Amino acid sequence: MAARLAAKKPGVDDARRLTGPEKAAVILLALGEDHTSLWQALDEDEIKEISQAMASLGSVQASVVEELMVEFVSGMSGAGSLMGSYDQTQRLLAAFMPSERVEALMEEIRGPAGRTMWDKLGNVNEAVLANYLKNEYPQTVAVVLSKVKSEHASRVLTALPEDFALECVQRMLRMEPVQREILDKIEQTLRTEFMSNLARTSKRDSHEAMAEIFNSFDRQTEARFLGALEERNREAAERIRALMFVFEDLGKLDPGGIQTLLRAVEKDQLALALKGSSETLRELFFSNMSERASKIMREDMEAMGPVRLKDVDSAQMTMVQAAKDLAAKGEIMLVGQGGDDELIY
Repeated sequence: MAARLAAKKPGVDDARRLTGPEKAAVILLALGEDHTSLWQALDEDEIKEISQAMASLGSVQASVVEELMVEFVSGMSGAGSLMGSYDQTQRLLAAFMPSERVEALMEEIRGPAGRTMWDKLGNVNEAVLANYLKNEYPQTVAVVLSKVKSEHASRVLTALPEDFALECVQRMLRMEPVQREILDKIEQTLRTEFMSNLARTSKRDSHEAMAEIFNSFDRQTEARFLGALEERNREAAERIRALMFVFEDLGKLDPGGIQTLLRAVEKDQLALALKGSSETLRELFFSNMSERASKIMREDMEAMGPVRLKDVDSAQMTMVQAAKDLAAKGEIMLVGQGGDDELIY
Protein backbone atom coordinates (compact mmCIF):
# COMPACT_ATOMS: atom_id res chain seq x y z
CA MET A 1 0.00 0.00 0.00
CA ALA A 2 2.86 2.38 0.85
CA ALA A 3 4.30 1.75 -2.63
CA ARG A 4 0.94 2.63 -4.26
CA LEU A 5 0.69 5.83 -2.23
CA ALA A 6 4.26 6.75 -3.12
CA ALA A 7 3.52 6.21 -6.79
CA LYS A 8 0.55 8.61 -6.62
CA LYS A 9 2.50 11.33 -4.82
CA PRO A 10 3.51 14.16 -7.21
CA GLY A 11 7.21 14.69 -7.89
CA VAL A 12 9.11 16.89 -5.42
CA ASP A 13 10.33 20.00 -7.24
CA ASP A 14 11.05 22.36 -4.32
CA ALA A 15 13.46 21.49 -1.50
CA ARG A 16 11.85 24.12 0.74
CA ARG A 17 8.66 22.06 0.94
CA LEU A 18 10.44 19.03 2.41
CA THR A 19 10.54 18.28 6.12
CA GLY A 20 13.77 17.44 7.93
CA PRO A 21 13.19 13.66 7.77
CA GLU A 22 12.28 13.93 4.07
CA LYS A 23 15.51 15.84 3.35
CA ALA A 24 17.49 13.18 5.21
CA ALA A 25 15.66 10.47 3.24
CA VAL A 26 16.63 12.12 -0.07
CA ILE A 27 20.30 12.36 0.96
CA LEU A 28 20.46 8.74 2.11
CA LEU A 29 18.71 7.51 -1.04
CA ALA A 30 21.11 9.50 -3.21
CA LEU A 31 24.16 8.06 -1.43
CA GLY A 32 22.81 4.52 -1.79
CA GLU A 33 23.97 1.23 -0.31
CA ASP A 34 27.70 2.04 -0.41
CA HIS A 35 27.36 4.61 2.37
CA THR A 36 24.99 2.95 4.84
CA SER A 37 27.45 3.80 7.64
CA LEU A 38 25.69 7.17 7.89
CA TRP A 39 22.72 5.36 9.44
CA GLN A 40 24.91 4.45 12.43
CA ALA A 41 24.68 8.03 13.72
CA LEU A 42 20.87 7.72 14.07
CA ASP A 43 18.89 6.32 16.97
CA GLU A 44 16.01 3.88 16.46
CA ASP A 45 13.29 6.57 16.42
CA GLU A 46 15.20 8.61 13.85
CA ILE A 47 15.72 5.55 11.64
CA LYS A 48 12.00 4.79 11.83
CA GLU A 49 11.00 8.37 11.03
CA ILE A 50 13.39 8.67 8.06
CA SER A 51 12.40 5.22 6.77
CA GLN A 52 8.73 6.22 6.79
CA ALA A 53 9.57 9.44 4.93
CA MET A 54 11.67 7.50 2.43
CA ALA A 55 8.93 4.96 1.71
CA SER A 56 6.41 7.68 0.85
CA LEU A 57 8.75 10.18 -0.80
CA GLY A 58 7.80 9.63 -4.43
CA SER A 59 9.95 11.00 -7.24
CA VAL A 60 12.37 13.84 -6.53
CA GLN A 61 13.69 16.08 -9.29
CA ALA A 62 17.44 16.08 -9.91
CA SER A 63 17.70 19.80 -9.12
CA VAL A 64 16.25 19.18 -5.65
CA VAL A 65 18.69 16.30 -5.00
CA GLU A 66 21.59 18.51 -6.07
CA GLU A 67 20.46 21.39 -3.84
CA LEU A 68 20.10 19.11 -0.80
CA MET A 69 23.48 17.41 -1.40
CA VAL A 70 25.23 20.79 -1.54
CA GLU A 71 23.38 21.84 1.63
CA PHE A 72 24.48 18.57 3.27
CA VAL A 73 28.14 19.03 2.32
CA SER A 74 28.11 22.66 3.44
CA GLY A 75 26.64 21.64 6.80
CA MET A 76 29.30 18.97 7.24
CA SER A 77 32.03 21.41 6.36
CA GLY A 78 30.79 23.93 8.90
CA ALA A 79 30.35 21.73 11.93
CA GLY A 80 30.86 18.08 10.97
CA SER A 81 27.73 17.29 12.98
CA LEU A 82 25.94 15.27 10.33
CA MET A 83 28.41 12.43 10.10
CA GLY A 84 28.12 11.00 13.58
CA SER A 85 31.17 10.20 15.68
CA TYR A 86 32.79 7.60 17.88
CA ASP A 87 31.55 9.52 20.93
CA GLN A 88 27.94 9.35 19.71
CA THR A 89 28.28 5.64 19.01
CA GLN A 90 29.82 5.05 22.41
CA ARG A 91 26.97 6.90 24.16
CA LEU A 92 24.39 4.82 22.29
CA LEU A 93 26.14 1.54 23.15
CA ALA A 94 26.47 2.57 26.80
CA ALA A 95 22.68 2.74 27.03
CA PHE A 96 22.37 -1.07 26.81
CA MET A 97 25.86 -2.56 27.26
CA PRO A 98 28.22 -2.85 30.26
CA SER A 99 30.87 -0.12 30.26
CA GLU A 100 33.81 -2.55 30.01
CA ARG A 101 32.23 -4.25 26.97
CA VAL A 102 31.62 -0.85 25.36
CA GLU A 103 35.27 0.13 25.88
CA ALA A 104 36.50 -3.14 24.37
CA LEU A 105 34.17 -2.81 21.37
CA MET A 106 35.12 0.82 20.74
CA GLU A 107 38.80 -0.12 20.84
CA GLU A 108 38.12 -2.71 18.15
CA ILE A 109 36.28 -0.13 16.03
CA ARG A 110 38.78 2.67 16.50
CA GLY A 111 42.04 0.76 16.47
CA PRO A 112 43.81 -0.89 13.55
CA ALA A 113 42.39 -4.15 12.25
CA GLY A 114 43.50 -7.44 13.77
CA ARG A 115 42.31 -10.01 16.26
CA THR A 116 45.33 -9.91 18.58
CA MET A 117 47.43 -6.99 19.80
CA TRP A 118 50.29 -8.13 17.56
CA ASP A 119 47.99 -8.28 14.53
CA LYS A 120 46.89 -4.73 15.30
CA LEU A 121 50.47 -3.49 15.64
CA GLY A 122 51.22 -5.01 12.24
CA ASN A 123 48.65 -2.64 10.73
CA VAL A 124 50.00 0.51 12.38
CA ASN A 125 52.11 2.76 10.18
CA GLU A 126 55.79 2.08 10.94
CA ALA A 127 56.60 5.77 11.55
CA VAL A 128 53.79 6.05 14.11
CA LEU A 129 54.85 2.85 15.88
CA ALA A 130 58.54 3.83 15.84
CA ASN A 131 57.70 7.24 17.31
CA TYR A 132 56.09 5.48 20.28
CA LEU A 133 58.68 2.73 20.71
CA LYS A 134 61.70 5.07 20.69
CA ASN A 135 60.70 6.15 24.21
CA GLU A 136 60.53 2.56 25.53
CA TYR A 137 63.30 0.35 26.93
CA PRO A 138 65.28 -1.44 24.17
CA GLN A 139 64.35 -4.81 25.72
CA THR A 140 60.63 -3.96 25.48
CA VAL A 141 61.04 -2.87 21.85
CA ALA A 142 62.94 -6.10 21.13
CA VAL A 143 60.00 -8.14 22.50
CA VAL A 144 57.47 -6.13 20.47
CA LEU A 145 59.43 -6.43 17.21
CA SER A 146 59.93 -10.15 17.74
CA LYS A 147 56.14 -10.58 17.87
CA VAL A 148 55.19 -8.70 14.66
CA LYS A 149 55.84 -9.81 11.09
CA SER A 150 59.47 -9.56 10.02
CA GLU A 151 58.80 -7.16 7.11
CA HIS A 152 56.97 -4.76 9.42
CA ALA A 153 59.67 -5.05 12.09
CA SER A 154 62.29 -4.13 9.49
CA ARG A 155 60.41 -0.97 8.52
CA VAL A 156 60.02 0.04 12.18
CA LEU A 157 63.75 -0.51 12.84
CA THR A 158 64.56 1.69 9.84
CA ALA A 159 62.36 4.46 11.28
CA LEU A 160 64.03 4.30 14.74
CA PRO A 161 67.18 6.31 15.63
CA GLU A 162 70.13 4.23 14.37
CA ASP A 163 71.95 3.70 17.72
CA PHE A 164 68.69 2.78 19.45
CA ALA A 165 67.74 0.42 16.60
CA LEU A 166 71.11 -1.36 16.82
CA GLU A 167 70.67 -1.81 20.57
CA CYS A 168 67.24 -3.36 19.93
CA VAL A 169 68.75 -5.69 17.30
CA GLN A 170 71.39 -6.87 19.80
CA ARG A 171 68.67 -7.52 22.41
CA MET A 172 66.68 -9.52 19.84
CA LEU A 173 69.76 -11.63 19.01
CA ARG A 174 70.28 -12.49 22.68
CA MET A 175 66.60 -12.88 23.51
CA GLU A 176 65.42 -15.92 25.44
CA PRO A 177 61.79 -17.08 25.69
CA VAL A 178 59.69 -14.36 27.32
CA GLN A 179 57.63 -15.28 30.39
CA ARG A 180 53.88 -15.18 29.84
CA GLU A 181 53.24 -12.62 32.60
CA ILE A 182 55.80 -10.21 31.11
CA LEU A 183 54.24 -10.59 27.66
CA ASP A 184 50.77 -9.97 29.13
CA LYS A 185 52.04 -6.84 30.85
CA ILE A 186 53.52 -5.49 27.61
CA GLU A 187 50.27 -6.23 25.76
CA GLN A 188 48.26 -4.42 28.43
CA THR A 189 50.56 -1.39 28.31
CA LEU A 190 50.30 -1.24 24.53
CA ARG A 191 46.53 -1.48 24.74
CA THR A 192 46.05 1.20 27.38
CA GLU A 193 48.81 3.64 26.44
CA PHE A 194 49.35 3.27 22.71
CA MET A 195 46.22 1.87 21.08
CA SER A 196 43.80 4.02 23.07
CA ASN A 197 45.74 7.20 22.17
CA LEU A 198 46.00 6.08 18.56
CA ALA A 199 42.23 5.54 18.44
CA ARG A 200 41.53 9.01 19.85
CA THR A 201 43.73 10.68 17.25
CA SER A 202 42.56 8.67 14.24
CA LYS A 203 39.03 10.06 13.90
CA ARG A 204 38.34 10.98 10.31
CA ASP A 205 37.85 14.52 9.15
CA SER A 206 34.41 15.06 7.56
CA HIS A 207 36.09 16.31 4.38
CA GLU A 208 37.90 12.94 4.03
CA ALA A 209 34.58 11.10 4.27
CA MET A 210 33.01 13.42 1.70
CA ALA A 211 36.01 13.03 -0.63
CA GLU A 212 35.34 9.27 -0.65
CA ILE A 213 31.69 9.92 -1.52
CA PHE A 214 32.69 12.29 -4.32
CA ASN A 215 35.15 9.68 -5.60
CA SER A 216 32.17 7.36 -6.13
CA PHE A 217 30.36 9.86 -8.38
CA ASP A 218 30.65 9.65 -12.14
CA ARG A 219 32.66 12.45 -13.75
CA GLN A 220 29.70 14.68 -14.64
CA THR A 221 28.03 14.39 -11.22
CA GLU A 222 31.33 15.03 -9.47
CA ALA A 223 31.95 18.18 -11.53
CA ARG A 224 28.38 19.40 -10.93
CA PHE A 225 28.50 18.99 -7.16
CA LEU A 226 32.01 20.40 -6.79
CA GLY A 227 31.06 23.39 -8.93
CA ALA A 228 27.89 24.05 -6.95
CA LEU A 229 29.71 23.62 -3.63
CA GLU A 230 32.49 25.95 -4.79
CA GLU A 231 29.93 28.74 -5.22
CA ARG A 232 28.75 28.33 -1.63
CA ASN A 233 31.93 27.29 0.16
CA ARG A 234 35.12 27.52 -1.91
CA GLU A 235 37.37 26.39 0.96
CA ALA A 236 35.37 23.18 1.53
CA ALA A 237 35.35 22.41 -2.21
CA GLU A 238 39.11 22.88 -2.45
CA ARG A 239 39.77 20.65 0.59
CA ILE A 240 37.56 17.89 -0.82
CA ARG A 241 39.20 18.15 -4.24
CA ALA A 242 42.67 17.90 -2.65
CA LEU A 243 41.68 14.79 -0.68
CA MET A 244 40.12 12.96 -3.62
CA PHE A 245 42.13 10.20 -5.28
CA VAL A 246 41.22 10.19 -8.95
CA PHE A 247 42.20 8.15 -11.99
CA GLU A 248 44.90 10.57 -13.14
CA ASP A 249 46.62 10.17 -9.75
CA LEU A 250 47.55 6.63 -10.85
CA GLY A 251 50.26 8.38 -12.86
CA LYS A 252 52.10 8.96 -9.56
CA LEU A 253 52.55 5.22 -8.95
CA ASP A 254 56.06 3.85 -9.18
CA PRO A 255 56.78 1.20 -11.85
CA GLY A 256 56.35 -1.64 -9.35
CA GLY A 257 52.96 -0.24 -8.29
CA ILE A 258 51.77 0.07 -11.88
CA GLN A 259 52.80 -3.50 -12.67
CA THR A 260 51.02 -4.78 -9.54
CA LEU A 261 47.88 -2.87 -10.54
CA LEU A 262 48.06 -4.22 -14.11
CA ARG A 263 47.96 -7.78 -12.74
CA ALA A 264 44.90 -6.96 -10.63
CA VAL A 265 42.71 -5.40 -13.34
CA GLU A 266 40.81 -7.22 -16.08
CA LYS A 267 42.22 -6.47 -19.54
CA ASP A 268 38.89 -5.26 -20.98
CA GLN A 269 38.46 -2.82 -18.07
CA LEU A 270 42.04 -1.59 -18.51
CA ALA A 271 41.53 -0.97 -22.22
CA LEU A 272 38.32 0.93 -21.60
CA ALA A 273 39.85 3.03 -18.81
CA LEU A 274 42.94 3.93 -20.87
CA LYS A 275 40.75 4.76 -23.87
CA GLY A 276 39.54 7.84 -21.95
CA SER A 277 42.82 8.73 -20.22
CA SER A 278 45.42 11.34 -21.06
CA GLU A 279 48.12 10.38 -23.56
CA THR A 280 50.76 10.74 -20.83
CA LEU A 281 49.05 8.29 -18.48
CA ARG A 282 48.31 5.88 -21.31
CA GLU A 283 51.98 5.78 -22.34
CA LEU A 284 53.03 5.31 -18.72
CA PHE A 285 50.93 2.13 -18.47
CA PHE A 286 52.12 0.90 -21.89
CA SER A 287 55.77 1.41 -20.85
CA ASN A 288 55.21 -0.97 -17.93
CA MET A 289 53.91 -3.76 -20.19
CA SER A 290 55.86 -6.07 -22.42
CA GLU A 291 56.14 -4.92 -26.03
CA ARG A 292 53.75 -7.65 -27.13
CA ALA A 293 51.17 -6.90 -24.42
CA SER A 294 51.18 -3.16 -25.14
CA LYS A 295 50.77 -3.82 -28.87
CA ILE A 296 47.76 -6.07 -28.24
CA MET A 297 46.26 -3.50 -25.85
CA ARG A 298 46.63 -0.70 -28.43
CA GLU A 299 44.96 -2.87 -31.08
CA ASP A 300 42.10 -3.74 -28.70
CA MET A 301 41.55 -0.05 -27.94
CA GLU A 302 41.49 0.87 -31.63
CA ALA A 303 39.03 -1.95 -32.34
CA MET A 304 36.62 -0.56 -29.71
CA GLY A 305 35.69 2.47 -31.75
CA PRO A 306 33.68 5.18 -29.94
CA VAL A 307 32.85 4.33 -26.31
CA ARG A 308 30.36 5.87 -23.90
CA LEU A 309 31.73 8.28 -21.31
CA LYS A 310 29.86 6.54 -18.49
CA ASP A 311 31.51 3.21 -19.43
CA VAL A 312 34.95 4.84 -19.36
CA ASP A 313 34.14 6.44 -15.98
CA SER A 314 33.04 3.08 -14.61
CA ALA A 315 36.23 1.35 -15.79
CA GLN A 316 38.42 4.11 -14.37
CA MET A 317 36.60 3.94 -11.03
CA THR A 318 37.17 0.17 -11.02
CA MET A 319 40.91 0.75 -11.46
CA VAL A 320 41.00 3.41 -8.73
CA GLN A 321 39.18 1.08 -6.33
CA ALA A 322 41.56 -1.76 -7.21
CA ALA A 323 44.50 0.56 -6.44
CA LYS A 324 42.97 1.51 -3.09
CA ASP A 325 42.41 -2.16 -2.22
CA LEU A 326 46.03 -2.98 -3.07
CA ALA A 327 47.22 0.00 -0.99
CA ALA A 328 45.12 -1.17 1.98
CA LYS A 329 46.90 -4.55 1.76
CA GLY A 330 50.27 -2.80 1.65
CA GLU A 331 51.06 -4.07 -1.85
CA ILE A 332 51.38 -0.61 -3.42
CA MET A 333 51.72 2.94 -2.13
CA LEU A 334 49.39 5.71 -3.29
CA VAL A 335 50.34 9.36 -3.45
CA GLY A 336 47.33 11.70 -3.34
CA GLN A 337 46.76 15.10 -4.82
CA GLY A 338 47.78 16.81 -1.59
CA GLY A 339 51.43 16.69 -2.63
CA ASP A 340 54.30 14.29 -3.11
CA ASP A 341 54.89 14.08 0.66
CA GLU A 342 51.35 12.99 1.47
CA LEU A 343 51.12 9.22 1.57
CA ILE A 344 48.04 7.05 1.96
CA TYR A 345 48.80 3.74 3.66
